[in-house]
Amino acid sequence: MPGTTLPPFPDDVRTHPLLIIDYELIKAGDREEIDRLWEAATMLGFWYLKNHGADQEVNDMFDVGAETLALPLEERMKFEQGDNGQSFGYKKVGAQAIDGTGEFVDNIEFMNVSKDDALAYPQVVHLTYPSTINVRMENTVAPFVRKSLEVTYVTLNIFNDKLGLPEGTLESLHAMDEHSACEVRCTRSPPLQDKAAMNRAMLAAHTDFGSLTILHNRLGGLQVMPPGHDEWSYIRPIPGHAICNIADALSLFSGGILQSNIHRVVSPPGAQAEYERWSLVFFTRPTSSKVLRALVESSPIIADAVKKRPDKNFESGSTAAEWLARRVRNQRINNRRGPDTWAASRGTEHTPTAA
Repeated sequence: MPGTTLPPFPDDVRTHPLLIIDYELIKAGDREEIDRLWEAATMLGFWYLKNHGADQEVNDMFDVGAETLALPLEERMKFEQGDNGQSFGYKKVGAQAIDGTGEFVDNIEFMNVSKDDALAYPQVVHLTYPSTINVRMENTVAPFVRKSLEVTYVTLNIFNDKLGLPEGTLESLHAMDEHSACEVRCTRSPPLQDKAAMNRAMLAAHTDFGSLTILHNRLGGLQVMPPGHDEWSYIRPIPGHAICNIADALSLFSGGILQSNIHRVVSPPGAQAEYERWSLVFFTRPTSSKVLRALVESSPIIADAVKKRPDKNFESGSTAAEWLARRVRNQRINNRRGPDTWAASRGTEHTPTAA
């Protein structure tokens, strides 16, 4: 439960180091810090973000998540995502496959709230939500969304400049006032009772569906498998630091320059495994109608990167909405028809079969 005193992350598990980026410095245009962000985004695609100024908004959103996921299951299920590829709404434990075998399912429940619904409230754009969310939509959810988008746009504009794109290109692909699948997610996963399942994914290995992910978590469990590695490593949570990562759309837009790296969620390590794992995420995704493809006509840097990777396809042929729906729909266990269903849920993973 958010607010609970938690044991420290253990020192005897394999971790992967991340660069720590100071948001206040990149916002102020500090060239050295911007170069460090660029290094993180192009080498691994993950970094810590400190001084993001969202601590109060984060704490308030954890409270909303706790209140919402404490509702009776019958009430939560009124807002269930369903199997048609919609991401907004509630996902119960066990609704998704975690690998191509279909033998095991996920161990995480979450509630997703659309950016469009949060900013348009009380107007309904995509979906209605439980009363615990509606009562705090304007004073808690919307401020968290706006703060997350502020961080997103600062980051996108830095990438825009580094990629040699015309000013405002990436921001225009993620316009705040246009409909998209941007969303807030609050997740809860209970402690695993089956010790044999401790090293099995609670949320499947994947790349993220959109452009940029901002994660706030308080227990371990997030793991990455960097390119060239064949073993998973934990990302150590640091209090007050968000964990950010590049997702599929930015990787495609940039011709693979920005790295969308594969990751998964497993049980927290050590003594942390005895506690519920909560996390809060903001997923930035492009405007739903935008086609996911390398911006080769807009940037010689991107065009050159694509030429150097003839083995990769940077023409997805999908809009952002289609890309998301395909991936969400084919992870749902109710839609499983065999290993091909899992294969159809994959994104830009460098190791598509990783579990």
